[in-house]
Amino acid sequence: MTTIAFIGCAHIHTPGFIHNINRRTDSIKVKYVWDHDLARAEQRSKELAGSVVESDLDAILADPEVTAVIVCTETNRHTDVVPQIAAAGKHVFVEKPLGFSGADAKVMAEAIEKAGMLFSTGYFSRGDAKLRFVKEQIEKGHFGKITRARMSNCHSAAIGGWFDGEWRWMADPVQSGCGGFGDLGTHILDIVLWLFGPVAQVTGQLDSGLARYEGCDETGEGMLRFESGVIATLAAAWDDVADPVRLIVSGTEGHALIVHDKLYFQSKHVPTMDGSQPVRSAELPGPVPAGLDSFLDRVTGTSDDAPLVGASEAAYRNAVMEAIYTGAKESRWVTPQA
Repeated sequence: MTTIAFIGCAHIHTPGFIHNINRRTDSIKVKYVWDHDLARAEQRSKELAGSVVESDLDAILADPEVTAVIVCTETNRHTDVVPQIAAAGKHVFVEKPLGFSGADAKVMAEAIEKAGMLFSTGYFSRGDAKLRFVKEQIEKGHFGKITRARMSNCHSAAIGGWFDGEWRWMADPVQSGCGGFGDLGTHILDIVLWLFGPVAQVTGQLDSGLARYEGCDETGEGMLRFESGVIATLAAAWDDVADPVRLIVSGTEGHALIVHDKLYFQSKHVPTMDGSQPVRSAELPGPVPAGLDSFLDRVTGTSDDAPLVGASEAAYRNAVMEAIYTGAKESRWVTPQA
């Protein structure tokens, strides 16, 4: 039996994480639920059979039965709880983003790595078979010289008022550290960094969009110059009724497009794929866990090699996103502080 605890239940993904835990068939038990908002902790504890609400965080971290922790607090509270968790020798999943800024994310990453504990965060897009196919083709050189790339991650949160109630803090940069661009853009930022490596400079443009949430960006575009020479753009927003084109990667010898969740690929190195028809499921990589599922597979021993996102990787994404926001604010190119 693997015993874990929830530290914070503020994030909008908390109900989904609870569902994932409840549907698992391996031996996993949530013993404690903690939140600075007692009513919120009580609500979530009722959804996790056998768990109890514990108001003393120190008591949870001192319990040797608890080997891993899931952190879903408001982002500005990560710096309070994550170093304590690392010092207590617990494996830790921190819902994205890791930090409020690049600097505090780096401090937390160093604490986690010094403790030698397993870590991951909620970049679940790495499990997408279509994106993994694109990564494989890049690694095989089937795109030739990649000249440009574009990714988009948009939905209708501001249109639908998703953050009007319980999740209002997520549209308050004082607590979340970002708005719609940072919230959704971090997922596709993770993917382009995963595909193309470190960046040289970044910039961006942000807008309030519908202006439903005062003082909060709801839409934006980022531009990245990679050390490899690739130029990429990112679109992320809470103001879109549709988001049909998720990815474009263009090179001198290959091209990939994901539109309406179908992948089209062509390359002179792969004669059977000319881009006219979607890549068939049988031609895509097999399934792999990602996000919280991957972390739980590792801590329960279900898998010894389920892929995790390293703490330093997560911190670097914080630094790059912070640089995009700085570039947007100051209308200039910015070199991220790794």
